[in-house]
Amino acid sequence: MDTITLAQLLEAVDGALLGDFPDLSAPVSQVDTDSRNIHDGALFIPLVGERFDGHAYIDQALRGGAAGCLTALEPPRFLPGKYYVKVASTQRALRDLAAWYKARFPIPFVAVTGSVGKTTAKDMLAAVLGAKYKVLKTEGNFNNDVGLPLTLLNLDHTHQVCVLEMGMDKFGEIDYLGEIVKPQVGVITNIGDAHIESLGSRENIFKAKCELLPHIQKDGLLVLNGDDALLSTLRGRAPVPAVFCGQGEGMDYRAQVTGGDGMSHIHCRITTPAMDREARIPALGEHMVYPTLIAVAVGERFGLTPDQIQEGISHFVPTRMRMNILRRGDRITILDDTYNANPQSMRAAISVLADSQGGCKMAILGDMLALGPFAPALHTGVGECLGRLKIDCLVAVGPLSEHIAQGARESGVPEVHHCPTQARAMELLPRIVRPDSTILLKASRGMKLEELTARLLELTAEA
Repeated sequence: MDTITLAQLLEAVDGALLGDFPDLSAPVSQVDTDSRNIHDGALFIPLVGERFDGHAYIDQALRGGAAGCLTALEPPRFLPGKYYVKVASTQRALRDLAAWYKARFPIPFVAVTGSVGKTTAKDMLAAVLGAKYKVLKTEGNFNNDVGLPLTLLNLDHTHQVCVLEMGMDKFGEIDYLGEIVKPQVGVITNIGDAHIESLGSRENIFKAKCELLPHIQKDGLLVLNGDDALLSTLRGRAPVPAVFCGQGEGMDYRAQVTGGDGMSHIHCRITTPAMDREARIPALGEHMVYPTLIAVAVGERFGLTPDQIQEGISHFVPTRMRMNILRRGDRITILDDTYNANPQSMRAAISVLADSQGGCKMAILGDMLALGPFAPALHTGVGECLGRLKIDCLVAVGPLSEHIAQGARESGVPEVHHCPTQARAMELLPRIVRPDSTILLKASRGMKLEELTARLLELTAEA
């Protein structure tokens, strides 16, 4: 964050300075919302949630090194040498500060949303654009109404492009984030079943994702997955110029998979208005053509040459626990895709496993959450996918995953284990892990399946 002054902070959040702090030129160069992780000299913003109120930790934050705080409540006392800024809402103040601060940077902003693959698309965009520009991107899961403003507050004068991921699980959230960012480029990766419990249908998910469209700048660009049935309906109807990416005929940006080694990369032929060439994508799975095409489209928009685009693709590295490939001894490969899951991303991951080189192909799959009444059928469908793609072994973890196990058994998977708890799966793993195997791990974030990844790393020697 480039330093601003206390006077500028007061302007940005429409705040009132409390107490008798005398120095309006006091610097603000860091913003923290977690009192347990305070940087010296930071501004502490106490947020309020359903089960917590950050105001209770103001003293702790200030004594821990924060220079001052925002507050929606009258403090019972003022610590000497600390500034207190009164605002109507600390959540709204965080948004207003981020929007004010963003306006100081005359650089392009790219906003990425979608049911599946938005993190991968964000990472690929950052890799490609990074071949020419200094890029700030969303890190980890900072894609919500707190994380996105905090990401914007990490901008500094060296950044030339900002790539932001936008998540949502109900109506209004993309609208809220889009109003802050007002991007030059908007991206929607696809429409799937993630968060269908709260939104009720794919059509409603489509409407929620399309809340981004009115916020894209009028001279901007919309990049869409043209192979997605719902997104394809936006052809000729988007409020800004749009390009469509995919494998089908008639796409503005098209890719066809031409090969791969089943271990570390795929090859594809990319055809665009400016290039037609083979590219090596350092990741597994046919689904990787979509984030790659999205990044190519945005790269061309921002003036990258074909050579720069190809260089950027080669530098792609996925976020941790997003199909990370871990090589172990005894010809064992672990595909750690434990960050999150929904039916579409599950099928894509199983396809990667099916195309792998292991003699035994094992899937360790946990519950997919937030699917509501659709959960049993959607889990069963994942199990049936395992059978169709000839997966050798399934370990299903969690109560909902019993439906995955049922679908797998009925579709002919030779070895199926259902473990109602992760503890049961921990006990099972030493008995079933074998040499010459590729092992996929995937589940919703709440299942914490990365703990099973850690157990597998203990059980297998490093290659």
